[in-house]
Amino acid sequence: MQTEEKNPMTPLENTEPAEKQPDGTEIDLPDLDGEDSAAIIEAVLFAAGHPLEYAKIAPLFGTVPSEVKRRVGEVAEEFNRRDKALMMLALDDCAQLCTREEFSPMIREALGIRRGGNLSNSSIETLSIIAYNQPVTRVYIDSVRGVDSSYAVSSLLERGLIECVGRLDQPGRPMLYGTTPAFLRCFGLSSLAELPEVEGADAQAGALANVSIDEVLAETEPAAKEPDAGGEGS
Repeated sequence: MQTEEKNPMTPLENTEPAEKQPDGTEIDLPDLDGEDSAAIIEAVLFAAGHPLEYAKIAPLFGTVPSEVKRRVGEVAEEFNRRDKALMMLALDDCAQLCTREEFSPMIREALGIRRGGNLSNSSIETLSIIAYNQPVTRVYIDSVRGVDSSYAVSSLLERGLIECVGRLDQPGRPMLYGTTPAFLRCFGLSSLAELPEVEGADAQAGALANVSIDEVLAETEPAAKEPDAGGEGS
C-alpha cells in the first residue's frame, strides 16, 4: 500500500509580530543599514537628552540591541568626524549625544551653571587606580596611594562614578569596586580600552588628573551613603 509522503515540518521562527498602526495596517520599519538610519539614530539620541539603551532603539528597526550597537558605532565614527559642537558617545549598552569639552565655558556662562563639581586630587587618584585595575578592594587602593582612601571612595560612590561589583572571596569578604557607565560618559570614553596607556601605579594614579568633568558632576545627585560594615576591610 502506497502512503502519501508528507513534507517535513519546519520549526517556527522566533519572530515578533509586526508593528501595526491604529487602523490595523503594518508599519514599514526602516532598515538599520539603510540610508535613513543614521539620521533616525541622531534624532532619537538628540530628543532623548540622556544616555539611551540600545534595547530601546532596537524596536524602531525591528532588530536586536547587539545589531543596534554595531550600527551606532558606525554612525558615531562618521558623526564625530564632522568636528562640530556635538559628539556621539557609543557606550557599552547605550549611546548619547553631548557637547564637546571645549565649549563648556560658553555653556556654563550662557546657562548659568556654577562651577564646583570637579573632583579632588585624592578622588582623581582613587578613580584612576580603580579604572586601571578593577575590580579592586579599598585595601588595594590604600596600598597604592599610601594613605586611607575611605572618603575618596565614598565620594566616588555618591557621584555614581564607581560601584560595588562584588566581594572578594577572602576573610571579611571585602567589597570590590569598578567604574560605571557614568564614568565613561564623564570622560568621553566608549570603553575602558580607550583609557590612556600608562605604565606603573604612579602613572595610573595621575592619568585622569587633567580631565575636567565639573559640568556632569555638578548635576549629579549624591546617592544615599551606606555605613561601612564592621570588619569589611573594603
